Amino acid sequence: MFHAQRGMIVRPTNAIRRVVAGIVCVLGLAVVAPTAKAQDASGPTFDLYGFVMADMLFEFGQSNPDWFDALRPSKLPAAEDEFGKDGRFYAGVRQSKLGAKSTIPTALGSLKTTFEFDLYGVGVDAGQTTIRPRTMWGEIGHFGAGQADSPFMDGDVFPNILEYWGPAGMLYFRQPQARWMPILPNQGNHNSKASIALERPGASGDQGNYADRIELQNVKARFPLPDLSAEYRHGTNWGYVELAGILRAMELDDLLADTFDLNKSMLGWGLSLSSNYKPSQSNVVRFQAVYGEGIENYFNDAPADVGPKINTGERFRPIEATPLPVFGLVLYLDHTWNKFLSTAIGYSRVDITNSSGQAPAAFRDGQYASLNLLATPAKNIMVGGELQWVRRDNFSDGFNSNDFKMQFGFKYNFGVTFKNGTVAQK
Repeated sequence: MFHAQRGMIVRPTNAIRRVVAGIVCVLGLAVVAPTAKAQDASGPTFDLYGFVMADMLFEFGQSNPDWFDALRPSKLPAAEDEFGKDGRFYAGVRQSKLGAKSTIPTALGSLKTTFEFDLYGVGVDAGQTTIRPRTMWGEIGHFGAGQADSPFMDGDVFPNILEYWGPAGMLYFRQPQARWMPILPNQGNHNSKASIALERPGASGDQGNYADRIELQNVKARFPLPDLSAEYRHGTNWGYVELAGILRAMELDDLLADTFDLNKSMLGWGLSLSSNYKPSQSNVVRFQAVYGEGIENYFNDAPADVGPKINTGERFRPIEATPLPVFGLVLYLDHTWNKFLSTAIGYSRVDITNSSGQAPAAFRDGQYASLNLLATPAKNIMVGGELQWVRRDNFSDGFNSNDFKMQFGFKYNFGVTFKNGTVAQK
């Protein structure tokens, strides 16, 4: 089946600070400096930006400790006391981020690049504070390539929350891709846009009750084509509405010479409708509804794209793989009380239609909700508290688990811009 992804504090002297600043300035200008022929009046720019963020979390229930600062229904226990007893305190800095952007005039137009990473370990680094690449992207005119948000997702649906991972039913996946953008956002079209991309393929599979069968150990996944994604956003003076879709080809090759035929060709597909609605200057409603089959890895939290289906009475194909249908929903309100205080409140869920061969404890439904109060007492400083709730329901054994968390966050932004030999603080 498929398989998916104490240090010593040194206080620098003023002299050291000046040296470091000079090195950064020289390196930054060297990176973005084009040839004399390509320069124009605007000149190149180089932005260095990011933030330091510390999180303090009180967990009233229990979840997988590798995901202590994430709110993921799939990481809740699938059985009683799977991760020990309830009640824990955590602290971390894994949300902290560093990025660099450049704009370079060329004969073909402005070349824009982004390189960005945070400290949130995932995959084999789950639970660690380590460098994690986020965006490595370049674009010129209507063409872009690198790793960036998939056109199938809508990053503007992400609410103003403290929790890192975000709503479970939201599409959120950065992919290596090549993208054509026939409509570019600008003020004249209310930031309408359209894009089509060829993305790196991939999927995850659940072997369910048959994971120990030797026949399945000889079935290998293959992705003969890139994923095809597209989006169109219609911008208005009250916000926007966006329609996006994806198609993917998945193959299972049965390499064992026996009486069973477990070869399978599958098509994954999905549609998404999303929006930001701004009824007033102080309110933004963020919405997304998604449905598809075999596209779970594009969701914030949905475990498997493919599951085993039992074929009763079939001698040569007693089981086969099938793309799992999935539905996602996000509904959040971001409200600004005044220039110092804001609140985000909302709900999200993800629902999977499990296949007949999945284990009774397989993930079926996940729910997510949060409420916060954030304060910005000064420019580039944010503090706040957030109450979070999450729930998991299993496929068919009747078990479910709930968890509450209280998170406190402290965020400090920084940034500088280098342009034409000058430096400006952001």
